[in-house]
Amino acid sequence: MAIDTILLAVGPMDTVRAGELADTVLEIAEPLDATVVIGHAFTEDEYEDIHDDLGFDARVEDVDPDEVAARRAPVGDLEEIFADAGVDYEVRGALGEVGSKVVDMAIEVDADRMVVGGRRRSPAEKAVLGSVSQEIILQAPCPVTYFRDLDVME
Repeated sequence: MAIDTILLAVGPMDTVRAGELADTVLEIAEPLDATVVIGHAFTEDEYEDIHDDLGFDARVEDVDPDEVAARRAPVGDLEEIFADAGVDYEVRGALGEVGSKVVDMAIEVDADRMVVGGRRRSPAEKAVLGSVSQEIILQAPCPVTYFRDLDVME
């Protein structure tokens, strides 16, 4: 199976591990000359919380999700890393329920592989709060590499 397109799904919590996520993607993308899609999905509530900080005047129904994604952390850092490595990349955004929008994005870009990050959570936290990463992994149309935050749980 050829790997031509890799979707790296990120959110603002991935800022602390952007370099490690990029390294994980580059291990696959560089030798295969694959294109990386940096995908960032966000909800309407998240957009409302950040639109002033990002300099947007548009109401949520008028927003271009790709433009919002391009301005959210850690996308800029990832763009720089991939550009420096000479890897082709693009930025995609999606507005809606994060897990399903990331899966939809993978289908739209015909991703051959996905890379998602997650934080370490207890089984009780997962049961009560759910897990976007888990939803993505279970619904993904392609193999998923899960990059787990290995910080010690308190």
